[in-house]
Amino acid sequence: MDKVVPAIIVLVILAVALTLMILGWRARARRQVQLDEPHRVPENTGAFVGDFETFYVATTMAGQPLNRVVVQGLGFRAKAFLRVSSGGVVIPIDGQRDIFIPVGDIRDVRRETWTIDRVVEPDGLILIDWTLGSIGVDSYFRAEDPEPLFAALSSLIAQADHSTTESDLT
Repeated sequence: MDKVVPAIIVLVILAVALTLMILGWRARARRQVQLDEPHRVPENTGAFVGDFETFYVATTMAGQPLNRVVVQGLGFRAKAFLRVSSGGVVIPIDGQRDIFIPVGDIRDVRRETWTIDRVVEPDGLILIDWTLGSIGVDSYFRAEDPEPLFAALSSLIAQADHSTTESDLT
């Protein structure tokens, strides 16, 4: 009998904590309802650049690495196999619908050391800064060998900048 009461107290505390976590997650999703749905993968994504095995870490609001985006399949960490092409990036996250980031929506690609719930060696994360509808978001990826992925993504930025410059001249 002397162990039953503490066990019940612990179970009640755990149940309350779990309930609060679920309510918090749902409240965050309601606050982010204004976010557009990510693009579906088009039939033609352009010239193939490369496939990269990565770990999808998180998507956060742009410039707010502790403000996780939880809607549209972006809320959970998972293995991902990024496909980079001249038209953009396909992000197949396990258990979710594939996400497509058109090259025109990518604002920047850079290296980072931390984001929500993940800290790695200096510059161990690759960040894609992109727009989801009209709102800026940052998606973080962790790759075993980040250099080829970073080079491929950086080439998209250079390509977008080059095409913008050419269209400005004509």
